[in-house]
Amino acid sequence: MAFYKKSKLHTGTALICSLAIVFSALPVYATDTIDNLQNQTSALENELKGINQDILTLSEKISDTEMQVELLNSDIDKTQDDLEKAQKNEDQQYEDMKSRIKYMYEHGSATMLEMLFSAENMSDFLNKADFIENLSNYDRKALNNLKDVHQQIADQKADLEAQQASMKDLQNQLQTQQTQLQAKAAATSTNLNEVNAKLQKAKEEEAARQAEEARKQAEAAAKAEAAAKAEAAASANKQNSSSSSSNSSSNSSSGSSSSSSGSSSSGGSNSSGGSTVASDDVTLLAAILQCEARYDYDSMLAVATVIMNRVNSGRFPNSISGVVYASGQFAPVWTGSLDRVLKAGPRSLSIQVAQDAINGARHSSVSDCYYFLYAASTNRTGVVIGGNVFFTSW
Repeated sequence: MAFYKKSKLHTGTALICSLAIVFSALPVYATDTIDNLQNQTSALENELKGINQDILTLSEKISDTEMQVELLNSDIDKTQDDLEKAQKNEDQQYEDMKSRIKYMYEHGSATMLEMLFSAENMSDFLNKADFIENLSNYDRKALNNLKDVHQQIADQKADLEAQQASMKDLQNQLQTQQTQLQAKAAATSTNLNEVNAKLQKAKEEEAARQAEEARKQAEAAAKAEAAAKAEAAASANKQNSSSSSSNSSSNSSSGSSSSSSGSSSSGGSNSSGGSTVASDDVTLLAAILQCEARYDYDSMLAVATVIMNRVNSGRFPNSISGVVYASGQFAPVWTGSLDRVLKAGPRSLSIQVAQDAINGARHSSVSDCYYFLYAASTNRTGVVIGGNVFFTSW
């Protein structure tokens, strides 16, 4: 019985040793390659996501810049037309002055002297002399005013053109950045595809390797089990042989005794165990109307209607100041024209239209419009009022 237990112990030990030898003989593969590829994939996906977000942000900036460039172009065209009108007025005023001066030189001396000497008294003489002086002063003042207006318009045009050049440079820079980002996104996408292909291949190779390992392990286990069974069978045969020899000796040495006591035992037995209107918004609205519209009621009310439409729309700020000062929306804000009008103070008609618009007055022709441009500078279709074309969407 002790020998049988010892045989079973040897058998188990042999099985364990065999399996240990088989497992130790199998190759060990690292999984770092797949882990690294997965990390690379995650990093590239995050990088590509960031690049796409940058492209989207740049696209929005480019769109805003294009709108600002169009607004500036519109303002430049309008300023150019105003400059030409001012030049014509100045030229006409100058020609009229020359005609009066020429008449005075040719006929005026006698006429002026007659006028002065026809005075009934000293008071009448002084009044007529003042009239002659005032006539001359009027011509000089009118001409100087025209020159001032001409210079202001010329300065404004120069400012607009400088800002236009700056905006175009910014637009070119943004477009260059967008092109570079798009190229980077394409390269990153290509890299991501390559890494994904490598990762897929590595996973397939790993699955094949694991399947081969499993097959080899099963084969080794089967061999070890067979060897253990063979060893157990050999041990059992050996034990049976030993038991037979022992029984034969015992029977021959106790012959008669066994036969005489037939009832005695011959062996042992086996056991198994989120809208309000501030007061100063009237002045601000009046000033922007004066900058953006002709100086007549209908033209200003049309522009005021667009501004108030924005105030009452959820797509724009809900105050007059918010709408007027919104980034890149009204060229006079960033060209300085609005500040000049605010400093000088809006004219009475501008204030009247602004107050009427705040009180609810609207130009029915543009009641659904949110944008406008100088009509002569664009081919957009819409409602034309006072030289501006009004439309619903950009």
